[in-house]
Amino acid sequence: MRRPAELVIAVAIALALTVTGASAAPLAAAVTEGRHASAYRAHIQRLPAEVRTRMIGRSWHAGCPVPLHDLRLITLTYWGFDRAPHTGKLVVHQRWAPKVARVFHKLYEERFPIRRMNLVDRYGAVDMRSMKADNTSAFNCRYRNNVCCTWSQHAYGRAIDINPVENPYLGPWGVSPPNGSPFVHRSPRRRGMLSFHDRAWWAFHAIGWEWGGSWSWPRDYQHFSATDR
Repeated sequence: MRRPAELVIAVAIALALTVTGASAAPLAAAVTEGRHASAYRAHIQRLPAEVRTRMIGRSWHAGCPVPLHDLRLITLTYWGFDRAPHTGKLVVHQRWAPKVARVFHKLYEERFPIRRMNLVDRYGAVDMRSMKADNTSAFNCRYRNNVCCTWSQHAYGRAIDINPVENPYLGPWGVSPPNGSPFVHRSPRRRGMLSFHDRAWWAFHAIGWEWGGSWSWPRDYQHFSATDR
């Protein structure tokens, strides 16, 4: 029979092993919010054949600055505006995939709401269609502002646009998307909006990404990127 001191040590060791095992499972952690809380999950993989087929001729084409084999598909859990977990997909450069998955883990833990998260190919890789749908997306081989001939950071798989309606782009062409106009004024803060030094800002800041909402002009409130462009 174990003495009390030995029992305490045994319990401590068991707890330590449990935590170690949890962290060893890639990007999976329990999230507690009521009895029906779901665990965050993120799975990183090379682009499956069906995803590659869908992307070619839409979000990727010959001449893009990043080859398909350098891209990764992340399938992850996000917190919806309906206060329930959902599964979304992002394509990013392989260099950033694990860090991006950790960012969205933090957003999920903070219950930051995301409207939807589909690959931009669902919208024909047309940026405006994706934005109007309030779709959070990453890779899209397109020019900056869709004007030739400077590649957008999305074309390198190192930029993400979050809740474009709640966080519109303000520039020489006006408000993008147009249905983001009610959110041009950033106060009061409403659900899904991003702001300087909020929890989403800090999560991206931790991996070295910058926020387009900090630019003097234009302002791109939806945009985080590795290069601050």
